[in-house]
Amino acid sequence: MNRLLVVSFGPVSPDLLDAIADPVWRSYDLEVHRRAERPIPADAWDAKRQQHGSEVLLRTLLVGARDPGDRLLGVTAVDLCIPMLSFVFGQAQLKGAAAVVSTARLDPSFYGLSSRPDLVRRRFIAEVIHEVGHTVGLVHCAERSCPMSLATAVEAIDQKGEELCDGCTALVHDFKAAGSLTAETLRRSSRSQ
Repeated sequence: MNRLLVVSFGPVSPDLLDAIADPVWRSYDLEVHRRAERPIPADAWDAKRQQHGSEVLLRTLLVGARDPGDRLLGVTAVDLCIPMLSFVFGQAQLKGAAAVVSTARLDPSFYGLSSRPDLVRRRFIAEVIHEVGHTVGLVHCAERSCPMSLATAVEAIDQKGEELCDGCTALVHDFKAAGSLTAETLRRSSRSQ
């Protein structure tokens, strides 16, 4: 069975974690299973940037036992970065097993505005669908309303819906028909990362 195992790094709202089950199932036929919360790895902290490195969270997710067909999603409330960008909303291994999403910049309070849980929820679902999409092999989409579109600012996330566009949905079906979403493919992909 293919599952999406969700691990929070530090506390994350259970309501947010619950909100992704149906959209992930509709988009990728992956059952969502929550795992125990983990502490944020100390080596993820970048004191110079005052952020956490998303690559460390990805590596941490990959340590431990799991079935070969499982995908892993790390969720955190801390601000994330990678060396070449000042921040990321999330990061994933293309055709790999792991992805991570941060809620930090999805919350209007990050920008000094009043928090809006409904907006955070909508943005979070779009970003989860986006990052999990990379793990199944989807790349960025030109359709702005598709969760797979590139977002370098929160305003771009606000243009996204929760559902994949017809083109990305067709690609997911093609990947399944071609057998590229099988446990063996994921096992090979995980070894090559």
